[in-house]
Amino acid sequence: MSEDKKTYKRDYQRKFLVVLDETGECDRAVTFAAHRVKRTGGGVVLLHIIGNEQYQHWLGVENILRAEAFEKAEELLDERASRIAEIGDIHVEKVIREGRKAEEIEALIAEDKDIAILVLAAGTSSEGPGPLVSAFAGRSATALPIPVTIVPGGVSDEHIIGLC
Repeated sequence: MSEDKKTYKRDYQRKFLVVLDETGECDRAVTFAAHRVKRTGGGVVLLHIIGNEQYQHWLGVENILRAEAFEKAEELLDERASRIAEIGDIHVEKVIREGRKAEEIEALIAEDKDIAILVLAAGTSSEGPGPLVSAFAGRSATALPIPVTIVPGGVSDEHIIGLC
């Protein structure tokens, strides 16, 4: 094996990117990613995106709302990271971004070459699978440089674990 391939294997760590929100379906994506990593190796990147369109207030109010949103995001990331820690000794990175969701996801994937799979959970409502699933599933195959795994929001942890 060439020295370049040895370096690549040592430096590369496949990561599963999971986009978090406050829905219950989101836990399905976390469970899937954590159990796949536990079985096959790698790490999990938990991403929460704060929409910046909600801060169109006066500067003082905007700063307070932004600080509260970041605090809530950190709590959400910590909760899911704790859940992953219960599954196993899995490397977890926590990322908070502010902006438009699809754009921030694409930017993070472009920045972190170790992100190999985007894991999304489909919504369970009759209104459709959710905005992110619709956004990424509806694009051409060349829109993202990595595969997208969509986990049904209504499946049980046991079912997900059986798939991994």
